[in-house]
Amino acid sequence: MGHFLTSSTSSALALLAEYVARDGAPPLERVRAIRRLVHELEADPATLAGVRDALAQGAGWDEIADAAGLKPAAARWRWSGTDDEIAVRLAAGRKRSARPSAVPTDLPGLSVAQAAATLGVTVQAVYLQVSRGKLASRTVELPDGRSYKRVFLDGVPTDASTESPTRPHTEDGAQDD
Repeated sequence: MGHFLTSSTSSALALLAEYVARDGAPPLERVRAIRRLVHELEADPATLAGVRDALAQGAGWDEIADAAGLKPAAARWRWSGTDDEIAVRLAAGRKRSARPSAVPTDLPGLSVAQAAATLGVTVQAVYLQVSRGKLASRTVELPDGRSYKRVFLDGVPTDASTESPTRPHTEDGAQDD
């Protein structure tokens, strides 16, 4: 079964086929088997080999994307370039997806949305006041690479942070004097 697939992908496919053929297979085991197969297929070099074969035979990225169920830019991002270039892009994507999605609650100051709600203005108005130097703000960068714009009303953080806000920045990033 699947002579062009790696052994781990073939075994994931065989396991799923076994569950499908067997009546009464536990539903959660079927779900796990499906997810394992999807994971193995995403990592299987057979897909990249198929894409490279299609390109060699004159297929374009639009056709490849259609066959893969992707947008052309996504297909090109995933499969264009050397093996090393592809590996670097995929590793960067996995690193991004491993980050927590929740915004931390222990950041100094207020988010732009919180500042807007507190002041009774729009988010755009807060950004405008920051760019004009009427509100202090700074970008807080976390160790995992995420960054958040924080606003300080009356120039004082709203938490117990000992860090003081920087002078307001203009729209081009320069500090106002």
